[in-house]
Amino acid sequence: MAEVIRMPRMSDTMEEGVIVGWLKKEGDVVEPGDVLAEVETDKATMDLESYQEGVLLYIGVKEGPVPVDALVAIIGEAGEDFQDLLADAQSETSTSSDSKSDEKPSEEASAATENNGVTEAVVDQPTPSDDRLKASPLAKKIAKEKGLDIQNIAGTGEGGRIIKKDVESAVAQPASQPATSAPSIVVPAGEDQKVPVSQMRKVIAKRLSESKYTAPHFYLTAEINMDNAIQARKMINDGEDDVRISFNDIVIKATAAALRQHPFVNGSWNGDHLLLHGDIHIGVAVAVEDGLMVPVVKNADFKSLSQIKAEVKDLATRARTKKLKPDEMQGNTFTISNLGMFGIDEFTGIINPPDSCILAVGAINKKPIVVNDAIVIGSTMKITLSCDHRIVDGAVGAQFLQTLRKYLENPMKLLL
Repeated sequence: MAEVIRMPRMSDTMEEGVIVGWLKKEGDVVEPGDVLAEVETDKATMDLESYQEGVLLYIGVKEGPVPVDALVAIIGEAGEDFQDLLADAQSETSTSSDSKSDEKPSEEASAATENNGVTEAVVDQPTPSDDRLKASPLAKKIAKEKGLDIQNIAGTGEGGRIIKKDVESAVAQPASQPATSAPSIVVPAGEDQKVPVSQMRKVIAKRLSESKYTAPHFYLTAEINMDNAIQARKMINDGEDDVRISFNDIVIKATAAALRQHPFVNGSWNGDHLLLHGDIHIGVAVAVEDGLMVPVVKNADFKSLSQIKAEVKDLATRARTKKLKPDEMQGNTFTISNLGMFGIDEFTGIINPPDSCILAVGAINKKPIVVNDAIVIGSTMKITLSCDHRIVDGAVGAQFLQTLRKYLENPMKLLL
């Protein structure tokens, strides 16, 4: 009996997948475990496998986006009539789509702004004489009454649209004196480029917007003396073995150790209760072509520097090729974002849900510092902790940074 293959939810944040290409074609025999197509999700390019045995009777979408649970294909017996099954599946998709669209009133019908008792519609009604002019009807009316050429008025509305206040400003300004014309130059026309929004970029936009405007962020910045960390790293990397750790590996290890002493910084806000995680899973932000991925180092507090180094290198490499598994990008309890390698001195990060904090790490710079009441040249690094004020208060965040400073300025403590 024919069965409908639907788009599975391949990650916790996935709402739709993009069919990149099919490895099977209509009429091919398929078995359980066969890869039918490649699907781009918000986090990786993954294989769509078949769990049925039979013949690929129908492909619903050759390429492009498909919502989760929507029809992708139909598998059944050779020559089997699947039209009724197809019609039912398409009807379900259409009904679901219609119900979602009915929930939102037309933006054009409802979008209007009231200005001194006069309603100014957002949608322009172009005049026959200039259907390309972006100006509200009220602005055109006032400009005509005042004898102004609306073509010479700069618009401050959306997309350069001329609105009432622009015309009023033009009326209030005295006529400008003719200026001496500058020599004309020929400038080649630039070409705008429309870039499709990837699934990953859509999810980044959605999740970080929700985080920024849902979680009340505040920020704490500390400057760390990295002289001892530099010496410790040099000693480790100059050893006989092949271990070559980075400063980021040291930061991850030190952060994991500090989180064990400050459980609220390793917690999550769950509405009616706070969840203080028993494990420490640190997400490490990795820049990829489409945006940002955050693979997770699980149980980071139990791993050595060399283990962290090897795991982060492997995760980052596979993140850039979109070969990470879904479970390798889930379960984070804290996140670290390091832009120091790009020469950024300091910055603030947006909290990565469901974490309560994210640590932004800057570059290590040489500068004059005071040591034992004497001014010397030292190496310092700025770190900024973004906190969700619903769960982490200022004192809690500050105490965490004090502990983190202790480990970074005395890295031998990490080996105890």
